[in-house]
Amino acid sequence: MQIIGCILSLTAAAAQSPITAEETAPVISYDQAADYIDRICYVHGRVVNTRNIGSRCFLNFHADFKNHFTVVINQRDFDKFPEPPEVKYLNQNVKVFGRVVEFNGKPEIVVSDPNRITILTEPYRGPTSLPASVKPAKRQFTGAVRIATYNLLNLFDGEDDPYHDDEGTPTKPRDAIEKVAATIRKIDADVLAVQEVENRFYLERVVQALLPDMGYREVVLFEGNDRRGIDVAILSRFPVGPVTSYRHLRFSDGNGVEMSFRRDLLQARIEPPGAEAFEMFVVHLKSKGGGADASLPIRMGEAGQLRKVLDSVLARDARARFVVCGDFNDTLDSEPMRTILGTGPAALRHLADELPEAERVSFNKAPYRSMIDFILASPGMARCYRKGSARILPGTVEDSGSDHNPVMATFDLR
Repeated sequence: MQIIGCILSLTAAAAQSPITAEETAPVISYDQAADYIDRICYVHGRVVNTRNIGSRCFLNFHADFKNHFTVVINQRDFDKFPEPPEVKYLNQNVKVFGRVVEFNGKPEIVVSDPNRITILTEPYRGPTSLPASVKPAKRQFTGAVRIATYNLLNLFDGEDDPYHDDEGTPTKPRDAIEKVAATIRKIDADVLAVQEVENRFYLERVVQALLPDMGYREVVLFEGNDRRGIDVAILSRFPVGPVTSYRHLRFSDGNGVEMSFRRDLLQARIEPPGAEAFEMFVVHLKSKGGGADASLPIRMGEAGQLRKVLDSVLARDARARFVVCGDFNDTLDSEPMRTILGTGPAALRHLADELPEAERVSFNKAPYRSMIDFILASPGMARCYRKGSARILPGTVEDSGSDHNPVMATFDLR
């Protein structure tokens, strides 16, 4: 029974563990390092010579060390190594873990911990870089762009952020992250707006570990205003142009009190190849936590300011193509949503309105099942909407890892 209990404990621990940097790091040869600048990697090779100049120790992997990869150990870390590094690693085959950086035109890794260098009994002959099976597939762009929005439900890592009140939110269990990733695969969006992400680095790590073949070359996230630390972000297969954060914008709430967006309003220019670019706005508006009436002035303030931003875009170009995606934390019949949608020629189109009412559920927890996540299109973008493509992927926290269902729609941009 003790053995079974131990196995169950280890299984539970694995289920709760976060995605680690080690499991997402590609394994590369030292002569590939120049192609992995600013990436965390395992770099393998043979240390052919070393130099200790007092302030630093260099482990060189090529006789022409001025133009090839080098490991650098600073003097302040010498005492951490039981033997002088210039002696211990000379003529050894090693595998080094760390971030590849560029210094004086060549790649290097700065190592401060001897545990980051592994001596190999023979030259490394395992797989290098990402296996071919998980490399992003080349996708031919036909002009159709699938856009989606998905609240990931507290995608928090296992680190304490001293600048946010994240202690009250547990690390998202690994099995729940895997379920979220599986849902993202089902969505198969070209551009995906996401909410409730703790930071860009962890989102990138999740993509690298669980979605490396999906082609999300761009991960866009600016630090927002949420005290807990949740942010909005964008995953895109297409190049991203200028990005704007409205987190510092000041405006009045429904009672005339100065405020700012509780999280952020993120704007990014998405540039599909061979098609006209469009703007994506991502929101995560104030919830009704603390009472709908008490939070209404804040939600009205955010809704009013969002509408002003959109009106300024339409004032410059009435045919502007943009979408507004995210968790609006309100239903279509609410005053904040009516404010955002607007009226007349500048009114935004709610794309899921053609779905049967029973299918319009984006918040999936009973008894509050309702639609509060939307993709809203400008008049110019609505003309590109592929009729019948709007869809909400049903799910539950237990089977998808999130209390929100993703909303998606397709646009023909050519």
